[in-house]
Parts: sequence; structure tokens; C-alpha cells
Amino acid sequence: MPTEIRWRLPVPLSPAEALLAPKLARTGKFYLFLREVRAELFDDAFQAELATAYQPRGTAPLPAALLAMVTLLQAYDQVSDAEAVTTAQVDLRWQFVLGCLGCARAPFSQGALVKFRERMIAHDLDRTLLDRTVALAKRTGRFGWQHLRAALDSSPLIGAGRVQDTWNLLGRALATVATCAAKAVGVPRAQVIREAGLTVLAAPSLKAALDIDWDDPAAQADALTRLLAEVDRLEHWVATHARADQAQPALQAALVALHHVLAQDLEPDPTTGRRRLRQGVAGDRMPSLGDPEMRHGRKTRTRPFNGYKRHALKVLGADVIVEALVRPANEPEHLMLATLAPAVTAHGPLAELFIDRGYLASPTVATLHAAGTLIRAKSWTSHNGGRYPKHAFTIDLEQERVTCPAQHTALLRPGARSVHFAAATCRVCPRHDACTTATGGRSITLHPQEPLLQELRAAMRDPAGRAVLRQRTTIEHSLARLNHIQGPKARYKGVRKNTLDVRRCAAVANLEQLRRLKTAA
Repeated sequence: MPTEIRWRLPVPLSPAEALLAPKLARTGKFYLFLREVRAELFDDAFQAELATAYQPRGTAPLPAALLAMVTLLQAYDQVSDAEAVTTAQVDLRWQFVLGCLGCARAPFSQGALVKFRERMIAHDLDRTLLDRTVALAKRTGRFGWQHLRAALDSSPLIGAGRVQDTWNLLGRALATVATCAAKAVGVPRAQVIREAGLTVLAAPSLKAALDIDWDDPAAQADALTRLLAEVDRLEHWVATHARADQAQPALQAALVALHHVLAQDLEPDPTTGRRRLRQGVAGDRMPSLGDPEMRHGRKTRTRPFNGYKRHALKVLGADVIVEALVRPANEPEHLMLATLAPAVTAHGPLAELFIDRGYLASPTVATLHAAGTLIRAKSWTSHNGGRYPKHAFTIDLEQERVTCPAQHTALLRPGARSVHFAAATCRVCPRHDACTTATGGRSITLHPQEPLLQELRAAMRDPAGRAVLRQRTTIEHSLARLNHIQGPKARYKGVRKNTLDVRRCAAVANLEQLRRLKTAA
């Protein structure tokens, strides 16, 4: 059982703190608020939970709660671990919050912060830290938590890895395998390159080594053949000289990454049978070897990006974020709803949920709707090639009939998921050309959640319904605050580390909201 080391948090200000506090009342309000709530935020129960997950090491054991507070200060001021150590030495505001006013040395080290984040991730303590800020909001008693209204959305987070094209990805993957193979066998890297006959790794860059006219498709095809031949020679060298070492994690990961790039960016040429550059982009393409979890994403049709999506779920009224996650940029939004929803329902019944329509495909939407939760979202729309879209038809589920814009009616058969208008009726209809190109009459397919979609379409047609939908902008404001705190670019590489970062930034956003509430009281 690890020795439990508590962070002692006196509530009364010391004489030195009392002199500094008035100076922070104007330009350092957040630091003043952190000093005020730190004992409540890191109460005995939370400190005990932190202590069970973090065993202090070294000659000067550190309280885990103090390091957790440092992670919040880092998020607020957006400083690195090295900068955090320096800031704690020279910034009175940090010293005021950390309880070390006037100290000549920082009460923590750069390495301690790295190890603490690893322990936070291993024990999901970043989620607990965010939950603690939600608990503080509940204790204010200013908002009801019996029938919750929540909002969910996502925003782009640019990845920290370097994005490269196919040629440079292949070159980097090839170089990484050569480096890892040399280390595994214990020989100089130059020896591996020489013995495997790798000419492309001798130049400053792969494109410089190939030295072709990159506008010439034939030259590119020949260059690719040369490059793939070198890949084969390197794999043969590894199989011959490092057979016993291929299971080493670094070499194995390098080989897997090389094969991933080959599979995602190349395809068989239907005319020659040789491999060629893929026409189009693979759906799960890895654009960076530096951060292999990054993906190509598109928040809108005109806004492509590379990296991740950060999802934020908040409770309206209290205006606090109850959960935040980071996922690869190419992952559809609806896959995350089942993971995020329990963060709200853990606090009480969910009465109303505002979401972007990207989340509508989640089965959780149907579950919540069946349980009585009001779903607020824009419905999917279809333009149908300029002809009458589905929403131009009146679908009466109770009467089991569908009426077209020309006021012709077709009946729904019990259990059927589509309705068909008679061909004889459609052929003589004056609106036929504006409705369909089918010779057998127009058909309408019903969605499995058609009742919900009917509700959403009705709300969009009603001015009062549209006014309610505009309340979803509150989650956009929260995402903007997260972007302001965290920045538009990921600080770390990988999904889990960036989830920790967005959660601590969400905790800071919640604490800022609580400070504003206290000021307004």
C-alpha cells in the first residue's frame, strides 16, 4: 500500500498571502479563486483517491493533489512542463495557489509532472478531476439537477504530428525500420543501409534521392518501382540478420507502420498489375508517422483538417462541461454518444438533449427518445437532385398514409419501411418531372426513427421550434472557450494523452464559470 502524502491546504490566508490577495483582485481573479476553492476541490476523499494511484518517488515525495493543481495551472496558462517549473519559481500567482509563496525552488520537477500524467491516464483521474469541478457546481445550489438539459458537439483539434505525402511517409517508414533494425542487431545504421542496398536513404531526403520530374507520371511509376524494390531488400535483410529480433517492440512497430503505409497509399494498377499510388484517399489513412493516431477529418465540406475531434458535453443552466473526449478526426460523431451520455445521466434524468445532426445516427438517440428525452437537432435534409425531397411529402404515421405535393395519397402497409405511389397516378401527374424519374411511380422510404425525424422537421418549420434549436449555440460557446484555453493544435500525440489535456482544460473552463457565478452572486 503506497504511503499517503496529503497536500496540506490551510484556508486562512497567511500574512504574506493577505498582502498579495488584493493585488490579484483585478488582474489575477482566477488564481485568487483557485486559492479559495483548492481545499474544497482537493478534499480528503479526492486526495485519498489520488494517493492510491500515485506512489511518490525520490528524495522529496510530492503530494499528488499538488501536482493535479499544477496540471490545471498549466492548462490555464498553456505552459510546458519545463516552463511550469520556471513559472513556479518566479510567478507569485502560481506560488499563491500552490502554497509556496516566496519559495526559491519549484515544489515539483519536470519529471514528476510527466510521471503524474501517466498515472492520471492509467487510473482515469483526469475524468475524476473534471467530475470534481462538476461537484463544486452542484454544491452552489443555484441550479436544479433533477431534470437535466444537456448539449453536445465537437470541434477540430489539429494534430501535433507532421503530415506527409505518400513519398515522404514511405521514406520515413523505411528509415525508421533501418534505424530500429540497426539498434536491434547492434550494428551501425550505415551498415544496414549498405548491406541492404538502400540508395534512397543516403540522400538528405527521399525525393532528392529519387531525383525525377515529379510532373511525369511515367517517371513517378519508375521511381515507385525502385522504392518498393528497396523496401523488399530491407525486409529481406531484417528477415536474414534480425530474425530473432523482429519481435522487439520498436522494430515490430516500425515494420507494422511500413506495411500500414504501403497498404493505405498503394493499390494494384489494373493495366500493368504493378502497384501504383492510390487514386483517392483511404478512409482510415494515417497521415503522420510521428502521431500514428491522427487522421484526415472534415468538420464541414469546406473545412478539412488533420488530427482529432474534441467532443464536449455540457449541462445547460449550470453551464458546466461534464465530459470531454478526443477521438480521431475521421471517426463519425454518432459513435461517441453512447460513451458520453452516461456522464449526464449519472447526475439525474436527462430531459432534453441538444445535438448536432451528426450524432443522430447513434442508437443511443433512439434509446433516449424512447425514454422520454426531448431530442433537439436539425433533421437530415435531402435535395433529391432538385426534385421533390422526402420532407416535401406529408407522412402521417398515425393514419398510415403519405401525401405527395400534388395531394395524392399512398397507404403504408403494416410493418413496411417504404410506401409506393401507383405508377398510373404518377405518370399522368402534372408534377411528375419535378418529382421523380422512375417509370414505376415515386417511392418513399421510412427511417427506423421516422417518428423522431418527423418531430425534428416539425420543429424546424415552426418559428418557436427554431428558437429552441438556437439554444444549441451554448455548446458552441463552450467549445470556443475550450479552444481558447487549449488552443487549436494538440499539445500531445495520441488520443488518450489529448483526452487528458481536453479534460483538464474543461475543468479550467468549469472553474472559470464558477468564479463568474460567485462574482455575480
